[in-house]
Amino acid sequence: MRWEARAPGNRLVDLLLRPAPRSWQVVSLAVLLGICVSTSLRANWGSDNAFVVKAAQTLLEGGSPYEDKRFLYLPSAVLMAVPEALVPRGVLRWILPVAMAGLLGVGWLAALRLFSVPLRSRFAVGGLAVFALAYKPWANLVLIGNWTAVSAAALPVALLLAHRRSWGAAGLVVGLAVACKPMLVPIGLLFLLARQWRGLAAAVLVPLGMSLAGALLMPSPSLFFTKTLPFLLQGQDAYALPWDASPIAVLPRLGVPQALAVLVAFAGAAAGLWAARARWRRTEQEADGGELRLVETACMVMLAAFLVSRPSFDHYLLVVLPLLLASAVRPGSMPRSPWFWLALTPQLALVPWPSELAHKRRAFKDCATLCGLAYLLARRALRSGQVILEPVTTAGSPPRTEPECAATPAESASRTAF
Repeated sequence: MRWEARAPGNRLVDLLLRPAPRSWQVVSLAVLLGICVSTSLRANWGSDNAFVVKAAQTLLEGGSPYEDKRFLYLPSAVLMAVPEALVPRGVLRWILPVAMAGLLGVGWLAALRLFSVPLRSRFAVGGLAVFALAYKPWANLVLIGNWTAVSAAALPVALLLAHRRSWGAAGLVVGLAVACKPMLVPIGLLFLLARQWRGLAAAVLVPLGMSLAGALLMPSPSLFFTKTLPFLLQGQDAYALPWDASPIAVLPRLGVPQALAVLVAFAGAAAGLWAARARWRRTEQEADGGELRLVETACMVMLAAFLVSRPSFDHYLLVVLPLLLASAVRPGSMPRSPWFWLALTPQLALVPWPSELAHKRRAFKDCATLCGLAYLLARRALRSGQVILEPVTTAGSPPRTEPECAATPAESASRTAF
């Protein structure tokens, strides 16, 4: 099958879906390894991962991990960090960045497969290298070793399984990710909307069971409720505030009263959840098999949660961005809009910014990106769901309205206009 006339965006996608030359693969691998090696040589490598490793070491020594106020995860995370605590620090220095980059790579590849993009295509190979080089939080996450990388890999994998009607396996993946770090807890709403009770049960029972096991092995597990949760709900302290991109933290720094900032953030989150519900319930005859429906609903739920989570860091967006970027192969998807790229501009590594927006004031840029993406996706989710397929002409057959292959589905006449 072929199109009578290809739009410029479709011609670009066709070019990117062609197999990548071997030189592209070598360069992409060199970029990823270069980031990992440079990370291993820096003095502040694995700073966030160190809190989890310290918690595991404390458990092995008979203490309570929650004596350290910087350990904010569930008891199950302590069990998962024990293998790291047994690895010599000199070895971990080289393993951890590779593991972080590998998890981010898994999330990217799973997002591509969700949209039937060939893994050897130029989009897959070159896109990963450009993503790693141009998007600052990517290298930052590899550097600090934050377990957000687990969620960044788990969400695309879970959505890929859900798209293949394996909701139980998807729930298991989400549950394991929550056991590491409870970032994907809001995705439970997706299982509720889909009425996939088996998957929801797996997503809840897996971290619950592992956390109970971890709590039984440590002294004073009640400190999680009496010390850790209050500290987390208050947005931690001055240590995290300069990098907290939540509107609840950023708006007061701009002179907005705290009560009004909280109201604005929760109103935005409520609107985001409404948009997620509307996006899921929209009865459109999509030609792509529902991948966009899954991705946009899940991403909207996560962005709504990031608006009110305390804190909300720049690398949190790595949970949703691979999915949104991979959706660019679909006509009318959000990356086809210039406003999407404008929202990402504050995070681009090659854009020079004034010194006052660097380091301790970078949360202003991060908040702008977070709010911009949430607004754009909510507006897209609430738009009219009518889809009209353009005619496709094949040799020796009359025009008809059928999609092409999965990687290049039928063009929809309805466009997103922001």
